[in-house]
Amino acid sequence: MDQPSPASVAGWTPIAEEAARATRLKHPDRMFPPPAHRRVITVSNQKGGVGKTTSTVNLAAALAMHGLRVLVIDLDPQGNASTALGVEHRSGTPSVYEVLLGEVTVADAAQVSDQSDSLFCVPATIDLAGAEIELVSMASRESRLKEALSDEALDELNPDYVFIDCPPSLGLLTVNAMVAAQEVLIPIQCEYYALEGLSQLLRNIELVQAHLNRSLVVSTILLTMYDGRTKLADQVTNEVRHHFGETVLKTVIPRSVKVSEAPGYGQTVLAYDPGSRGSLSYLDAAREVAERGAETPQ
Repeated sequence: MDQPSPASVAGWTPIAEEAARATRLKHPDRMFPPPAHRRVITVSNQKGGVGKTTSTVNLAAALAMHGLRVLVIDLDPQGNASTALGVEHRSGTPSVYEVLLGEVTVADAAQVSDQSDSLFCVPATIDLAGAEIELVSMASRESRLKEALSDEALDELNPDYVFIDCPPSLGLLTVNAMVAAQEVLIPIQCEYYALEGLSQLLRNIELVQAHLNRSLVVSTILLTMYDGRTKLADQVTNEVRHHFGETVLKTVIPRSVKVSEAPGYGQTVLAYDPGSRGSLSYLDAAREVAERGAETPQ
């Protein structure tokens, strides 16, 4: 027997449906599975404007809203992840800069996000802008973050997931992020030039694997800014899936006004408009990440 269409159900309206979706998001009935072991994931792409910080904070927020403990390390001097997660990042605030210098621990610098009690962020302040130059003369300059993110240090916060949001460059901060992580997540926008520079990023990852972190893998690729009205978006999507196979998440993040607006209000899109298409897409992507993490053996 055919199911009734939504419009034929008494009381159905698009607004009512969006409100129902928002309610399910804020009060989930099914939690995400914890990972087989703590996952430390660097979110990297030296190309700017691909949704890197947006993906970091929204995946982190979705995982935290569904029962997991998540720590975001804001390694971008612009501090956009800190802004989106609603944590203090004025100059003088204990931040990732002091963590890299060894002056404070990760637990000391971490703040609880105003969007979830299970979501923590080590903020980036303007002091981080000069860190790249300062790191050059330091001993073990490529592994300062790895030392700060030791198992003992992370055990104080006990996160299931650690996301490191990198600056849009391939400098020393990004190298530190890759040395400290087990996995790389690469956001790729579904637009012309999307794959431009990707080969350079992959070469850098290979160099880090060869010389600094043999266990690093590109575990996840997330397609962002998908516009279903264009043939180009499908071409890019198909090309990326052809090249990277199962590494690419099934979920694609659509181009969305709500996703773009949310940072201006100091929020993730899940907090800003939980019933929106962008919010639900990040929720689906986070579910995929969680399910893959639960399946991965230690």
